[in-house]
Amino acid sequence: MTGFLIFLGVIVALVLYVVVIYNRLVKLRNYFKNAFSQIDVQLKRRYDLIPNLVETAKAYLKHERGTLEAVTEARAGAMAAHERASRDPGDAGAMQGLLGAEGLLAGALGKLNIAIEAYPDLKADQNMRQLSEELTSTENKVGFSRQAFNDAVMTYNMQRESFPDMLFAASFGFKPAQLYEIESIEERKAVKVSFD
Repeated sequence: MTGFLIFLGVIVALVLYVVVIYNRLVKLRNYFKNAFSQIDVQLKRRYDLIPNLVETAKAYLKHERGTLEAVTEARAGAMAAHERASRDPGDAGAMQGLLGAEGLLAGALGKLNIAIEAYPDLKADQNMRQLSEELTSTENKVGFSRQAFNDAVMTYNMQRESFPDMLFAASFGFKPAQLYEIESIEERKAVKVSFD
């Protein structure tokens, strides 16, 4: 009888330990999903600012229609990729799609900035200046949100890959999470919007 109680005690302790591992992984997964929601807020803000920036610039940049269309198309692509990634921030494929779309948007915004630099009247426009400041502020917030997300993903992935959690993580459906990494050198450059 004593042997049975010891065996039962070991089984109960093991089950409780597995429950602790499961709950810890759930908590860490929720942290990185919450961190992605902070990126989500800032990206939506940026997507909302871009049409205003394009509309303000249209009057001045009549000869730059291709640039304005590229920004609009890149924004639409980034919004679609963002929607897919928002549904499951842990999905590596969706995150890669978002990173690629964000890279295209950053490049299009960079070209728009070059076009804006060629028009001194546009740089002096008060609406353009205000939108530029808001976009710059939003870009900074996106950067901070990316860092918080990557920190949360790193903590989750490290716990998921640590012993003994790694023994149970896959069987409980805890997949590795994808970092929000900038892929190309062009994407690493900050979007420069200057009206001085």
